[in-house]
Amino acid sequence: MVFVIIFAGIIVEGRALIGPDGIVPVARFCETLKLIFPNDFLRFIRAPSLFWVNTDVRMIGVLSGCGTAAAIALVLNLWPRMALFACWLILLSFVSVWQIFSATIIDQLMIETALLCIPFAPAGLRPGLGVTSPPRAIALFMMRWLLFRIMFGSGLIKVFAGDSHWRDFTALDVMYETNPSPTLLGFFDSHLPHSWHVFEILLTFAAELLAPLLAMFGGRRGRAVALASWIILQTGIQLTGNFGWLNTAAIALGILLLDDQMIAAAAKKLRFWKVSERLGSIVPTITPARRSWTSYAVASWLWLHFGLTIYFFVVLWVGKTVTGIPDAGSSPIDFVFRDFKSANAYVPFASFPPAKYEVEFLGSNDGGETWRPFPFRYKPQQEDRIGAFIAPWFARFESSLQFALYTNNPMISNVAKHLILRQPDVTGLFESDPFPDGPPTIIRMPVFQFSFVDLKTYRETGRFWEKEYVSEFAQPIYLKDFERSP
Repeated sequence: MVFVIIFAGIIVEGRALIGPDGIVPVARFCETLKLIFPNDFLRFIRAPSLFWVNTDVRMIGVLSGCGTAAAIALVLNLWPRMALFACWLILLSFVSVWQIFSATIIDQLMIETALLCIPFAPAGLRPGLGVTSPPRAIALFMMRWLLFRIMFGSGLIKVFAGDSHWRDFTALDVMYETNPSPTLLGFFDSHLPHSWHVFEILLTFAAELLAPLLAMFGGRRGRAVALASWIILQTGIQLTGNFGWLNTAAIALGILLLDDQMIAAAAKKLRFWKVSERLGSIVPTITPARRSWTSYAVASWLWLHFGLTIYFFVVLWVGKTVTGIPDAGSSPIDFVFRDFKSANAYVPFASFPPAKYEVEFLGSNDGGETWRPFPFRYKPQQEDRIGAFIAPWFARFESSLQFALYTNNPMISNVAKHLILRQPDVTGLFESDPFPDGPPTIIRMPVFQFSFVDLKTYRETGRFWEKEYVSEFAQPIYLKDFERSP
């Protein structure tokens, strides 16, 4: 179901982001790579994507439509292995050309998940519960290894190499305010006493450091405790901040800690008798392993993947970075495998900005006498509005703006250019058009600092934010400059 949400988001935003009239056109990106790399193989290694076949706008529609169809087939359990392969290949094709629009780990998580699920899923067109084709032991191990890396790596990086706020137990005093789109619950949680935030951090460390060890060495009871703590943590994060499908997918992966017997026992305790009896009656048909070349190939690939995950984790720590992205020229392994984004080091929430800054787009059609903001759908902008509960939906465009601001990315100026030229795909990314009476002739890009008001101010005024002007991201853009261009 997460993949359905992913491809639905691409259908909504894909054309505006990478279409021919989009913010970062895929055709221009591919042409740039052709100038840098001399042959097709090197270009494909740097950007493994089906867009090398065609960069036309119709290709965006074809791929997003096929991805949605594959995701729906996966939900319906129709030819799951092929559906997973299609989800992996098509999402990788988009992520390879998204550029700034895929700066977080949530895309990489789903790319790797899809790839590892292919040998884990049952074989056949309509495999049902997969009784006749249970997963190989190594396939199950690799799925649980993925979950372990997400859990344990997240905790290790916070304690030993992440933001110092984690080590002095002040992280959650600031994190709710600075995340991309805090919710109403996030606002109220941020105002709870510091002692509560210390408890939340202790719960985080328990779920990310203790729970994975229990899951690995604690047997079924340990796995049940680990799953409970993991679900509590991820649910709390999703309710207080909008991080796309990250927390939903993390909970889904956590279900892999259960086995048929554990589910049957839980169903029996909850008096779901039919479910308990159904699971209890299933006896997997385990046939002797066939020593075919495909068996050896799958096992070899999975062990190669295991080695790559160890390598990238070591690179992460040796490089003293929390990005999870190794230097492209550091080794042949990086050069060949890095951009496939299918073996990753996961360090979510390792660091966060000390203050919340947001860029806005203000237009004027009267020479600068009055300015009208282009209203965002989900991001903080108005002082009396807080983020809606949209997760696991991911507002890719709006979420990318904050990262672009912190990295001084020219994508922000590209958005302003498209707004002043009235490019409909890009203006459609906003909640509404503030210029129904006439197009803007000037676009500004002011930067504001946002901070939560105290509860007394909220009760008296209904405001959530204090909004303070900081600077201009770049010089204003004038329509007349484009009218003179050939």
